[in-house]
Amino acid sequence: MPPFLEAVIGRTSVENTSVQNKETVRSCPFDYAQQLEFDPQLRQLLTEEPVSRIRMAYGEGEAWLVTRYEDVRTVTTDRRFSRSAVLGRDFPRMTPEPIVQAESINLMDPPASSRLRSLVAKSFTPRRVEQMRGGTQRVVDRLLDEMEEEGSPADFVARVSAPLPLITICEALDIPEADRPWLRAHAMTMMNVGAAGKQDAVRAKAELRGYFQELTEDRRRSPGEDLISTLATARDGAELLDDDELAVMAMVLLITGQDTTTYQLGNIAYTLLTRPELLHSLQAEPQRLPRTLEELLRHIPFRKGVGIPRVATEDVELGGVLIRAGDVVHVSYLTANRDAAKFDRPDELDPDRPSIPHMTFGWGAHHCLGAPLATMELEVAFSTLLTRFPALRLDVPPADVSWNTTSIWRYPLALPVTW
Repeated sequence: MPPFLEAVIGRTSVENTSVQNKETVRSCPFDYAQQLEFDPQLRQLLTEEPVSRIRMAYGEGEAWLVTRYEDVRTVTTDRRFSRSAVLGRDFPRMTPEPIVQAESINLMDPPASSRLRSLVAKSFTPRRVEQMRGGTQRVVDRLLDEMEEEGSPADFVARVSAPLPLITICEALDIPEADRPWLRAHAMTMMNVGAAGKQDAVRAKAELRGYFQELTEDRRRSPGEDLISTLATARDGAELLDDDELAVMAMVLLITGQDTTTYQLGNIAYTLLTRPELLHSLQAEPQRLPRTLEELLRHIPFRKGVGIPRVATEDVELGGVLIRAGDVVHVSYLTANRDAAKFDRPDELDPDRPSIPHMTFGWGAHHCLGAPLATMELEVAFSTLLTRFPALRLDVPPADVSWNTTSIWRYPLALPVTW
């Protein structure tokens, strides 16, 4: 345990203070999965108790949940809240096995994380992402060709949203095609929330790590033009990623590079197909797509709850509540994106909304480095889809679409479409 935690973990009182010490603890299983409706418990916490005390399905003890946009920004940028301090703790979480690993950039604080982010950012520069656009376009064209040849109706999830991000990131990492289904299955196992799947998640994480250790060692010896080779040889002055950092970073890229984009492709397609006026406006004015996608990313609650928490390294007053040193603190990007203090009419989907940064890709030192790649994939996929299939529509009533209920994400398991 870090020394500062040993010093404060047993504290039970704070000298004279005017801020509140919350005693009410809410149970937050974060299991709401009604299509893409917003979780009513999260909405209640945002409006009634924006800094609240919660218990979760897994992990020891309690945590704070911070829901307002400005408070979330504080927690994600203030050095008094540490990601690395969760190491060695059985912190409150959604999954039976923690998804992250010790060497991951997701568990580092600045300045340690700044070094890794600087090295990884070299692989996601605007120029590098633009170079990948042509390859992404070829994949999209091929997938849509196959969907059209197979004929209507078709499952958009099986035909487009599941394969596209996996193919794109695996080609960027130069991962053999034969290995991809195995990698995808292991990544999904790690995201399951069922207690019965803990041992499967532990095994999946270990096997993925072993796979990427071998792969990155090979790229270190014989670098090519792929993203892993770029990371293996990228320098920040004299600094290189060490072997463990490189293996874990490649693993993180595989998981985050296909997981969230897969789900958002399905979610966005469902949203457009159930809002024909929005769909038709994009077909009439395709130049509106980038801005509309940003609003869709803000509006859609594709997570069910929270991610990796932080730990307060000293007493902090936030939203009129005292958070003590050693306390675990979760933030909700979902509620931050629906905060009425930041967004006018936050529950409405308004593509003409004034540009305010959303938090779907995180914030601060842990804002997703792959966000430009994900955005590019979404733009290519939907610009091509809307052009090639102007009569695209759902083949079933919206109420009959089946949704995932076993993972930390919300997304359609299948999306039957016709044209």
